Amino acid sequence: MKKLLAILLITLLTLSACGRPSTNTSTSSSGEEQDQYTLRIAYLVSEEQSTHLAAKSFKEKLEKESDGRLKVELYANGQLYPSDREGIEAVQLGNIEMTIPAVAPLASFNKKFMVFDLPFLFNDHDAAYRALDGELGDQLLAELESNDMKGLVFAENGFRHMSNNEGPIEGIADLKGLKYRTLENPVHTDTFKAFGANASPFAFGELYTALQQNTYEAMESPISLYYTNKFYEVQEYLTLTSHVYAATILLMNNDFFNSLPDDLQELVQTASEEYRTEQREIAQKQDVEFLEKLKQEGMKVNELTEEQRNEFKDATQSVYDKYVSEIGEDLVKMAEEANNQ
Repeated sequence: MKKLLAILLITLLTLSACGRPSTNTSTSSSGEEQDQYTLRIAYLVSEEQSTHLAAKSFKEKLEKESDGRLKVELYANGQLYPSDREGIEAVQLGNIEMTIPAVAPLASFNKKFMVFDLPFLFNDHDAAYRALDGELGDQLLAELESNDMKGLVFAENGFRHMSNNEGPIEGIADLKGLKYRTLENPVHTDTFKAFGANASPFAFGELYTALQQNTYEAMESPISLYYTNKFYEVQEYLTLTSHVYAATILLMNNDFFNSLPDDLQELVQTASEEYRTEQREIAQKQDVEFLEKLKQEGMKVNELTEEQRNEFKDATQSVYDKYVSEIGEDLVKMAEEANNQ
């Protein structure tokens, strides 16, 4: 009986450790006791990448301007979860308060988010920002509350590009049969299948080893992640394709957000918007800086011509045919119109 009670006690302690920390009390500068809320933020990227650099400013603002009522803990490098999907699930379940994932895995939770994964959707950064920060983005952020999550703002990983170890990619024929890693999102996987690749999703945190062991021969990613995760050590050729614009999202557990006093909710929202501005500025600077460093590290870089890009774009018509009705024609149209504003 004593052994059974001991086992039950250990189980309860383990479960409580995985859940959201309870609200503590702290003393304000005026000497009054006040509730203190711990906000743990998990993400996959390294401390060198723009997401983490901007998250440090986010943490500083929340802690300072809340007068200590908000305590923020940052967990970079996939310390808590090896994939964005698992991080999102943890936020949804309340096992952690916040994550900053790529938007693509959100399609598993709400199919409307697949709109941002349609290939060659945005012509440039400004078009993407108009869509993400405008009516389309607002509508999708609001949708997340039905999934027990609070979407705060969209930030970015940037445009995604292709790499492999066989040779420079100059046309669809160069992808035929390549074992290609894609994001955990059906639109991405079907896009690369349309290019003729042997494509399948795989967790980002384990990708370096998979490439090293030749489980995968090729991948696609924003420039910053190629450099900060040292993929140049296991990928020789990089082709600048800009085939998808990759947004990230500041994602919070909805119950946790609603548990905050009104003034702290407002502070979190304001700090999120400042995070978005800073993170995007750093990300674009890093794209230029890190591309040069990738070349210095020995990656052979080429860029698609307009004619080559159109070949890839034409091949994705089957992806649009398959997913537009599922996403919603109105949402796709709103995204496409951002190119013309």
